[in-house]
Amino acid sequence: MQKILTDFLDWDKQCLTLGARMATMKLLACFTIASPLELSWSHFGARWRATLWPEVRFERETAEDVWGPEMPSEDVVASGAVALDDAGWRRYSEFLPPEERAFLGKFHFGRLGALQVIVRCPTLLPELVATPALAAFLAQHASLRGTAGSRWEEIAAIHERSGIFGVLEWLGLPASRQTLGILQQITDPDLPRRLLEPLRLNLWEPEGIWLLRHAGPMTDRQLARRCHALAA
Repeated sequence: MQKILTDFLDWDKQCLTLGARMATMKLLACFTIASPLELSWSHFGARWRATLWPEVRFERETAEDVWGPEMPSEDVVASGAVALDDAGWRRYSEFLPPEERAFLGKFHFGRLGALQVIVRCPTLLPELVATPALAAFLAQHASLRGTAGSRWEEIAAIHERSGIFGVLEWLGLPASRQTLGILQQITDPDLPRRLLEPLRLNLWEPEGIWLLRHAGPMTDRQLARRCHALAA
């Protein structure tokens, strides 16, 4: 945002006509009264935001108009997923590189969680592009592993040391190409939290692996029905 305003001001200094200067002032006024380009939402009265690319920071308002960096919990991210609308995401996405924009475009409810994943673990992006459903497991890794907080630095270190199969193992998923193949069949990567644990359990069962592997492309609803049938 600051760069946009600076560019307009630099351009204004070069304008020679009064009409051009007045047009610049109108544009600046539009930027001043427009909604912020950052993603912002509220969780139990606390204000949160994600700043613009490329230096994306997750921040919480600690005092009036004073923001400090803080890692949002899964519940905070879930509140943002509900609060943020498509218009806000479109404005925000204009600042993203094409690959990141296309990746986040695959999500709806899970966009904020997916954004956090690629911000915290950027080297995972190529694997996530190939297997978008894996982002849901990474975004919910704290609850899946039963830890009190997020472990983003640990995930990044495991990926650097052991690659994507090390990450799968750390998430409690079978570390195999078969697991990736099944996850790649999920056409809607916006997997709800309640579906992650049943899916993880079924990926360890021979019957579940066979049925899911031969199910073909699946929406999240079709996947939920299959997991429910396997559990019955």
